[in-house]
Amino acid sequence: MDFMHRGGPIMIPVALTALFAVAVVSERIVWWISHYRQRDPGRQSAIFQALADRQPDKAGQLASDSRDPIIQMIHHGLGQPPHALTGLLQLAAGQELQKAGRFMGAMDTIVTLAPLLGLLGTVTGIMGAFASIGGTELAVEKVTGGIGEALIATAAGLGIAIFTLIPLNFFHARLARLQFDLESAATTLETLSKTDGSAAPAPTTAAPVPA
Repeated sequence: MDFMHRGGPIMIPVALTALFAVAVVSERIVWWISHYRQRDPGRQSAIFQALADRQPDKAGQLASDSRDPIIQMIHHGLGQPPHALTGLLQLAAGQELQKAGRFMGAMDTIVTLAPLLGLLGTVTGIMGAFASIGGTELAVEKVTGGIGEALIATAAGLGIAIFTLIPLNFFHARLARLQFDLESAATTLETLSKTDGSAAPAPTTAAPVPA
């Protein structure tokens, strides 16, 4: 509280921004930890192998109860007609990417907003210091207090931005990796579906039975 008091009134929005940053970063860390615990690349390979062996029922059974987001996307596409497969896969992949990219915009805003709030505190602190100098009695404590207010606000804003920027870049890298994995799985599923469809025998019309 003493630090907040010496930082001036601008420390109130700075503190609120810091609390929001901690909450958002913590939520994203928990989400990504849960995401990696749900990943099951071994089952994904088994599903593709079953499709390559022309065993769609086995592939559907393997994918039905998985919590892996990529396998869930594959499950949405199993058994779908080729003309609708691409759209369904894009929709399922978009939903997973939307979950993974949640709060990215908020974190980007925090990285930009926190230093600006610190700069605003710097300006108000320096203004207070110069206002003390212009008075009839020069109060050293008021001058140093204004400079201290400016430095505290600047340091707090920069600290929040640095704290948020590092995990933001990490989450962006993880999001790009997830997008690549989803696109790779979707392409593999489409390829296997086209191969299976081209290998399937064409339907024939039975000859009429003579009366």
